[in-house]
Amino acid sequence: MAGGLTDLIQRATVYRHIYRQSQGNHVFPLIAAHGALWAGGHFRFGRRLAAVLKWQSLRSSVRNARMARLEEFMNSLREINRRVCVDTYANFHFTARHGVELNVQEFVPEDLCLALQKVHDAIREGRTLTNDERLEVFSAHFLNEQEHVVGPTVQKAFERLDWPVVEAFARRPRIRFAYFSRGDHLTFRNFADREDRIRNGKLAFQFAASTGWANVEQALRKFEGVPEGVLRPTLVAVAPLR
Repeated sequence: MAGGLTDLIQRATVYRHIYRQSQGNHVFPLIAAHGALWAGGHFRFGRRLAAVLKWQSLRSSVRNARMARLEEFMNSLREINRRVCVDTYANFHFTARHGVELNVQEFVPEDLCLALQKVHDAIREGRTLTNDERLEVFSAHFLNEQEHVVGPTVQKAFERLDWPVVEAFARRPRIRFAYFSRGDHLTFRNFADREDRIRNGKLAFQFAASTGWANVEQALRKFEGVPEGVLRPTLVAVAPLR
């Protein structure tokens, strides 16, 4: 269901499905859906910029090698998004079906188990988590992905890029998701720095909470190529939650 490397809309669909299955309590996947869709446009811009910058070298072999390394770099970031999508779906449904006991924690870290338990309890009780509770769940999930998926892969990807001018651009993206209010954006000093990513992740949550979760969900419509079906109630067939 997470698709191939370039299936960003497919992953956004799965992310949004998880958000809906959680009855709006698990907001990490909703924000991740925006991240996946924003990345598509960012990659296209980066490729166009690199196509101009490559002419700084007169040697075709150097130009071709740099463009190849850029594509490998972008594929590494796409693979991060794909793996995070897989983790998010599996962890949510696995803990929903099997609880968060010690045997489950062999597969899902304890802190993430406990955070997801808040979501599953709220679903069973028919209540909505407060934004403070949502932030606890978001932070546990976000930090888990930074530790096990994002951090190691991002660092290796930058090491292999070996194109200083493009690397400088890649390390300092200026991110503006579709749900941001006028003037809101995420600014990175160094995208490869874990603390910088954590700071901006929490800021993305704050912007979403201020905007309102229904508005964040509806803002998915703003991305080019997103089909109307992305906003339907049921997107992927799954077994019912416990």
